[in-house]
Amino acid sequence: MLDPTNSSELPTIPGKRYFTIGEVSELCAVKPHVLRYWEQEFPQLKPVKRRGNRRYYQRADVILIRQIRSLLYENGFTIGGARQQLSGDEVKADNNVSKQIVKQMREELEDILTILKK
Repeated sequence: MLDPTNSSELPTIPGKRYFTIGEVSELCAVKPHVLRYWEQEFPQLKPVKRRGNRRYYQRADVILIRQIRSLLYENGFTIGGARQQLSGDEVKADNNVSKQIVKQMREELEDILTILKK
């Protein structure tokens, strides 16, 4: 698990539809108990729950978790401040999510291009 103070790049999000809490934990460098706590604190974060109350996160959830992580760990917001930032700036948050998706797609396409050139 990465240290919250470590601002190194997080791994790219695989092209899957659903992610388990363990996978999201690794992708976002946040422990599973923190993810469960954030579900209570951030109304936007609602993973799908299936049999046995197992959580399955979608790509948008993973991006939102990374955004929450950034607000809390890198920008120094409190939980309340991050919640207000996310709820007050819905359009801005959607714009940031879109930018992150485009950035990741660009990186993946560049990787594919590199492979094809070999």
